[in-house]
Amino acid sequence: MLKSIPSEIVRAIRLTLVFGLVTGIVYPLLFTGFSQVVFHDAANGSLIVVNGQVVGSNLIGQSFSADRYFHGRLSYTATPNDASNSAGSNLGPTSETLVTNVASAARSYRQANGLASSRQVPVDSVTADFTGFDPDITEANALLQVNRVAGARHLDQAGVRALVEKYVHGRVLWIFGEPYVNVLEVNLALDRGEAG
Repeated sequence: MLKSIPSEIVRAIRLTLVFGLVTGIVYPLLFTGFSQVVFHDAANGSLIVVNGQVVGSNLIGQSFSADRYFHGRLSYTATPNDASNSAGSNLGPTSETLVTNVASAARSYRQANGLASSRQVPVDSVTADFTGFDPDITEANALLQVNRVAGARHLDQAGVRALVEKYVHGRVLWIFGEPYVNVLEVNLALDRGEAG
């Protein structure tokens, strides 16, 4: 038995090296290459490039606060929409802090968009998602912002509404989730003059 120990150690080292090579180098390179060919944009972060400059990603929300832009969801990260600091508020539905924050956000949203104080607002306009940098808002949220954006840009409301409708993405597999608008996409379309 003692004579076979050195050969067992050599076999174990060889096996470790083979598995290390296959799982640590060959497999990752194979799937990285496959991803680059088949899913090139997604594999590289779904970046949006304008005039040769990366202006953002379809996957990470950005802060827009000017009236001339559609506003995204709230972000509870230390720096709004900071992808290096993904965090939600972790407040539950019975939390007084959450109730106070939502009520305050609803007042601010109504005031910014010229809505009556009794008007219901979409839940995504007054809450953050669990990551803190959701790039999308619901169609209903975007449509409630049309009047503010059109007024700030001196555009026809019908043109801005049509632009929003043009950039509405449907449900996943036609049944999951809600129709949504990517805030960066629609704001870039506004800057390109697509609303008139």
